Amino acid sequence: MRALQWLGVDNPALVDVGEGQRIHADTAGPFIAMQQAAAEDGVDCQLVSGFRSFERQLAIWNRKWHGERPLYDARGNRLDPERLSDTEKLHAILTFSALPGGSRHHWGSDIDVYDKASVEAWAGSFSLVNDEYCNDGPCAELASWLTEYAGRFGFARPYLDYRGGVARELWHLSHTATARQFESAVNCDTLRAYIEDVEIAGKSVILDDFERLFERYVLNKGR
Repeated sequence: MRALQWLGVDNPALVDVGEGQRIHADTAGPFIAMQQAAAEDGVDCQLVSGFRSFERQLAIWNRKWHGERPLYDARGNRLDPERLSDTEKLHAILTFSALPGGSRHHWGSDIDVYDKASVEAWAGSFSLVNDEYCNDGPCAELASWLTEYAGRFGFARPYLDYRGGVARELWHLSHTATARQFESAVNCDTLRAYIEDVEIAGKSVILDDFERLFERYVLNKGR
């Protein structure tokens, strides 16, 4: 596999699944089957995000670094970026947003899902946080359904448990068979070299301890 594929620069295996969303061709069939099965059980399962390019991830990163998008701690509590050091800001971003080139969304195998119908009928402001997928949250029924049935369609939650790296994300699903080929291709040195050549906010602090960040967040091995 060429590095540009897992880096999210060029992924020729993507297909359109509607609403402006693209995912890997090998993931599309299982996702649609899962979506239809959920609908038959009265549960809406729609994509918040499928494939995300390197450039899109870079834009998200830079906006978070510059305080244009909110930052949260691992428990979902909002943080004040003005009170964070650059190192603290780096870890706050990585807790919920991958480093460009290090996102599983680059592969097309991983998706974020939500209960669109329930969210639209909900009085709150949807922020894609775990509270919305638990207890009385608008996506709680969907989260429960996925726990029971997602595995039947080949999907797993790579961020089900917080290990000190990426926060728990009940909305994030990975098509295991498709993701496996990308997981084996991801390489620390290649990603570092790519980051060195792009305009990314906080570059010096990113590169300062890159190997440890790669292990903790990109591979999600935690502390």
